[in-house]
Amino acid sequence: MALSKSLKLCCAAVCLVMMAGSVVYLNQPESAWREQSTPDAYVDADLSFLGTKVFGTISKVLVEENQQVNKGDLLFEIDDTDFRVALAQSEANLHEAKAELARASAVLSQQQATIEQSIAQVDADQATLALAALDKIRFDNLLKDGAGSVQAQQTAQANEQVARSKLAQSRAQLHFNQAQTTVLQAELQRAEAALEVALAENESAKLNLSYTKITSPIDGVVGQKKVEVGQYVNIGTVLASLVPSEQLFITANYRETQLENIKPGQLVDIEVDAFPGKVLKGTVASVGPASQVSYSAIAPVNATGNFTKVVQRIPVRIALQTQGDIAKQLRVGMSVVPHITTAETSSDKGELMTLQGRM
Repeated sequence: MALSKSLKLCCAAVCLVMMAGSVVYLNQPESAWREQSTPDAYVDADLSFLGTKVFGTISKVLVEENQQVNKGDLLFEIDDTDFRVALAQSEANLHEAKAELARASAVLSQQQATIEQSIAQVDADQATLALAALDKIRFDNLLKDGAGSVQAQQTAQANEQVARSKLAQSRAQLHFNQAQTTVLQAELQRAEAALEVALAENESAKLNLSYTKITSPIDGVVGQKKVEVGQYVNIGTVLASLVPSEQLFITANYRETQLENIKPGQLVDIEVDAFPGKVLKGTVASVGPASQVSYSAIAPVNATGNFTKVVQRIPVRIALQTQGDIAKQLRVGMSVVPHITTAETSSDKGELMTLQGRM
């Protein structure tokens, strides 16, 4: 009888301890749980949208909807007739600019020779003037001594004046030729600038021609093909979307009350609704810098008279580990449930040891 009573008291004590432990455990904040999960999660990817950089008519469509493509594969072509004509015109302008630059350079070199010729002429005229001046002095002296004639003295004086005028003329020509060099140098610089413009226009024409061929920037699957042969497209028209083949990840929108112990590098078990019973592995890559609602075009304004607090969700990016055939069957937008294993806090360990000691 006493044993039965003691057993009942022991069971009652155990029940009280378990109830107390349950109360303590259930009163923990949500972020203290060892596993954090959310149904608000899906398979995601950094999609590529193929757009046009030139306008024109689609001449070739070399891809089908949902087709697997590799990086560099040709997907679409725009009629390039106008762009080939523009390239030919730019090449002709480039040749003309090169010829003009060569002409300007040759004229400038020729002008330098002309200047050197003018300098030589000035030197010769200076020598002629010096000789004429000496002749004038000699005939002036002869006339004074009565050994020379007036006619000879007048001729020597005239020759000196002619030599002096010729020297002035040659000096003026030299100054003109030197000033002309500045003009020709400016023309050479203009020709060089024109050549640079022609080169830039030629490169632009080549680029525009290359833009008529749209290739795949990544390995992926084509989705939402929006154009067909004969359709006219403007600059920026989206032709199709590309979903990466090997770069899928999980976007999980966790409540802000779950984030305290979620850190990059933590292991994640991922349940995919499309494949029940199978679990994928992943790791926490990063935690978003803002709630999803913060990116809305019209942000919520909480400074109102009547305010209802709503727990916000923060996106957590989860990197997928290689999973073989299952990962290849994943599609962007599939619903998943990630379970993040967070580190135990010191309070969790203390409470667990207390409960174990009492039990």
